[in-house]
Amino acid sequence: MIESEGARTHYRFDGNEGGRVVVLSNSLGTNLSMWDAQVPALAARFHVLRYDTRGHGQSGVTPGPYSIMQLGRDVIRLLDELEIERADFCGLSMGGMTGMWLGVYAAPRIERLVLCNTAAKIGTPGIWNARIEAVRQGGMAAIADAVIQRWFTPQFIARAPDAIERTRQMILSTPPEGYVANCAAIRDTDQRETISRISAPTLVITGAKDPVTTPSDAQYIVERVGGAKYAVLDAAHLSNIEAAERFTQVLVQFLEATP
Repeated sequence: MIESEGARTHYRFDGNEGGRVVVLSNSLGTNLSMWDAQVPALAARFHVLRYDTRGHGQSGVTPGPYSIMQLGRDVIRLLDELEIERADFCGLSMGGMTGMWLGVYAAPRIERLVLCNTAAKIGTPGIWNARIEAVRQGGMAAIADAVIQRWFTPQFIARAPDAIERTRQMILSTPPEGYVANCAAIRDTDQRETISRISAPTLVITGAKDPVTTPSDAQYIVERVGGAKYAVLDAAHLSNIEAAERFTQVLVQFLEATP
């Protein structure tokens, strides 16, 4: 844990202490364990830094609503506390929105940027306000089943019950207050006009069957970030779980490629 500026951040290191630092940022309603499938391959090559986004996992739940700027500053604070000058950053969905903010406003700290199953703007205020109200009324159990249906294809849900149950438990264990505060951060964020300022080498990963952040959302980012690479996986929203092997392969290839 680090405690700074009134916020507690839970983090974990894995892998080669002398290697390049790769930061992994979780999606809304999960925690740092969502990256478990990627860690063995990454840790063999890099110093992997995972953290629970504010309001998630074991990190603190501070009063909301939050903003993507606030979540981005949390990453900078974590890097500062750990004395890490520059790092590669990989974020999925909400984590990807944080990554876009970092790529624009904290460019000197970001070596390479990986934006997974994300968009410069996700959903509409009406969608997010309804989600917030559902959680306020019924807790995380009120949305867990619907979230699972959006995050994975029916085929994966049928063939991977253990992975689905682990994901369901991540959702159910997310503090409702933290979830709601982060919903507001996503609701209020529109980075469509700023992402063209990202200068770090960037990889955009999407799921061909993602109904949340679609391939067209990913293409929008690719067209605006100079030199961005693009990968489409046979998966829905949590492509790093549904297409874990291929996701990891694409990620490692990008991080190891000669600049």
